[in-house]
Amino acid sequence: MAHAAPASGGGTSRAVGTGASGLPDVFSARTHRIASVAVPVVLGLIYGYWAAANRRSGGEITGWNLLFGFVTSIAFMVLYVAVRALASRVRRELHAILWAAFIGSAFGFLYNQSDNTVLKSTAIGVTVGAVCFVVLFYRYYTHEDAEGHRIR
Repeated sequence: MAHAAPASGGGTSRAVGTGASGLPDVFSARTHRIASVAVPVVLGLIYGYWAAANRRSGGEITGWNLLFGFVTSIAFMVLYVAVRALASRVRRELHAILWAAFIGSAFGFLYNQSDNTVLKSTAIGVTVGAVCFVVLFYRYYTHEDAEGHRIR
């Protein structure tokens, strides 16, 4: 059996291809740039299709339904990019609130498109947002310092 040779330097040396956090850099900078555009587009198209499908309730696809889906896609993409750009620059509490509000309102909107009342959609959206806030706050609280710098 082959075993890895111990690294010299008392374990402080980093392997080739590791980032500042010590984790391996799997993707290149070019791949990250492509993903920063592709992820919002793909998520927006999925969200728009989902909203349009909920709105038509299994009926036939119409031109208005397609228009609704594409407008919803564009709105989702713009909001996603805005939240992603803004959230990384704020403290962990506001960071978690921004993402939770975005997720909760997006879920509430989808739920509302399936012919549910506004009050029920709001309650579902607030519940999902509150759960997301708790999870995200815990994650940011354990992985960032008070100024928002990642510690792990």
